[in-house]
Amino acid sequence: MATWSAPGKVFLFGEHAVVYGKPGIAMAVKLRVSVTVRKVRNPSKINSPYIENCFELTGVTGSIYIHSQLPSSSGLGSSAAVTVATLSAINDEFNLSLEKKDIADIAYQVEKKVQRGRASPTDTFVSTYGGLILIKDNKRRILPPENFNIVIGNTLVSHKTSELVEMVGEFRRTNPLVVDPILNAIEAVTIRSMHNFNNLKVLGRYMDVNHSLLEALGVGHPALTRLVNAARSGGAYGAKMTGAGGGGCMIALCPKRSKSRVAAAIEAADGKAIITTIDTEGARREDDDEREDSIKAGR
Repeated sequence: MATWSAPGKVFLFGEHAVVYGKPGIAMAVKLRVSVTVRKVRNPSKINSPYIENCFELTGVTGSIYIHSQLPSSSGLGSSAAVTVATLSAINDEFNLSLEKKDIADIAYQVEKKVQRGRASPTDTFVSTYGGLILIKDNKRRILPPENFNIVIGNTLVSHKTSELVEMVGEFRRTNPLVVDPILNAIEAVTIRSMHNFNNLKVLGRYMDVNHSLLEALGVGHPALTRLVNAARSGGAYGAKMTGAGGGGCMIALCPKRSKSRVAAAIEAADGKAIITTIDTEGARREDDDEREDSIKAGR
């Protein structure tokens, strides 16, 4: 039996613009999916296409147990975390000798297959390696870690990333003179943010600008606006949607002393708040004894 976990992620800057070769900055967060894989003669039926494809692409069979701290369809990379954790546990349990790069590559193949070619390699890369990641021209580079205090606000409104990406694409196709300057502005904000990681007030202001630009692309949602405004009123340096938009989650960059107040403001605005920070580990092996106890206890 092997148990591995992998983190979710947030987009600090640049979502949607990365589709068009602009830079983006994503960060792994300390919310995890834990997966236990065990060799068995008669494996149970698998209901997840992500997990099913993990076993299919590695050519093995087994039983699986999952525990997740990540809500699905919320923009926090839950499917990537499940896929990366599953592949890591399979690799360990069946002694496949895969390296992290292999895990990230196979995980992307799984996501791309399940999502019919619309997946991005960013989520699986961040989940595998952890840390702060710069995405540009379809390449990913690990940046020096920053201990940002983040409060995630979940609108509890599900969305479909592919539909929102297609909507922005259609908007750009029919209105390039309107959309291209917005994408260029998102690029400028992303680049400027990298020079202000040590100035959280300025960084928060850039997050506010990025949120407004994403709304201009048409991917906002009333619930997101409500939570973003609540977080700002609660003392956040800045706040924005994270991921595709249209619901899902927002993030707030907070002073350390204000995290609880910002979280309370988000909850008061009918969101679900999660206080977190950067995860620098990526996929990691967990204690099998503790997981065995959890399985037996039904937790």
